[in-house]
Amino acid sequence: MANLKLFYATNRHHLGDALHPDGYGTKFSDDGMENLRFGVLTVKAADAQIKKCLKADVGPLGKGNGEKLSEYLATCAATASIDVYPESISKDIADVAQKNAKLGSLAMFEDLMCLMEASSDVLIYIHGFNVKWNEAVGGALALQLMLDNSPRRDPAQNLSVVLFSWPSDGAALPWVSYKSDRTEAAGSGGAVGRAFLKVRDFLVGLRDKARAGGRELCGQDIHLLCHSMGNFLLENALARLYDFSPGNALPRLFEHVFLCAPDLDDNALEEGKALGRINQIARQVTLYYNRHDKAMYVSDYTKGNPERLGHNGAAHPAQLHNKIHQVDCTPVVSDFTGHSYYLSGSVNADIRLSIDGRAQDDALRQRARNANLDNCWTMQVAP
Repeated sequence: MANLKLFYATNRHHLGDALHPDGYGTKFSDDGMENLRFGVLTVKAADAQIKKCLKADVGPLGKGNGEKLSEYLATCAATASIDVYPESISKDIADVAQKNAKLGSLAMFEDLMCLMEASSDVLIYIHGFNVKWNEAVGGALALQLMLDNSPRRDPAQNLSVVLFSWPSDGAALPWVSYKSDRTEAAGSGGAVGRAFLKVRDFLVGLRDKARAGGRELCGQDIHLLCHSMGNFLLENALARLYDFSPGNALPRLFEHVFLCAPDLDDNALEEGKALGRINQIARQVTLYYNRHDKAMYVSDYTKGNPERLGHNGAAHPAQLHNKIHQVDCTPVVSDFTGHSYYLSGSVNADIRLSIDGRAQDDALRQRARNANLDNCWTMQVAP
């Protein structure tokens, strides 16, 4: 049996004991939608089943069925051992003003820092619509395992996935649950914005210590991957981050941001729109979309939304900031919904190459550049 470890943050309400919960539910924390708990969990899973999914043939996508692996690990997550980082903090005073405050976020950041000092990047993962807690855990662990086993990865570069799970409804009612999750995603954006601010303050503290001759910077990177409606949550998080950032620019927190099947308007990345500042928080941004994505059809037509960014890509790709590249995954995605393809095969491998610092035009990537637009790519079926 494999013991799979996962760091997480959530604004869901806990089930059972607060420090050793049985899991998390579909509602916000009892202390408010922006209340965050930080923890680490361990899931036991069968090595044979993991290897089977990692080696599975996914047709045009290639090798590695991350979606099946996610489903399997979600069942394993039902018996996960969960430990929450304890806190001692007054709710009536800002945490930065409390000399003796004990913060769960700081304890987790210190643990992650130790991993980063051992040559590990960190990838923050925000899931999408209609995802229960166990499914969120399964998705994060599958993402971790797939990226760790990518055939073209840099073996010297380790990676730790950190899950942010918001109270996605987890129901299959097409209108009611979608509207509920969109409301909860907007509310959770403030919680993610708070988390980003905590990351910013921690990084600033490390920089100041390094300048003073204390702890040296590890040289590793932090990345962000948002799936589906998780990108809508990111929109709201950037608004919160902007409100509490000095000057007129956002802090650069991430090396690479991955927007996977984003359930957003197709002009969301343009100047003046909700994600128009995303270039400020990262060195590079990559958008993955699929023209056959059934979930995007649902968002377009049954919910009355405009064309989706995850369906056809950016409305005006020539107007995108030069940090932003978009990748059409349609030729390699053949499953029924075509919505979680970032977990599998060549798309997952493409994400890993970016994490490893490979250039957008690196020969290891299975994609072709658009003849007229340098920032537009199309995934290619492996020969």
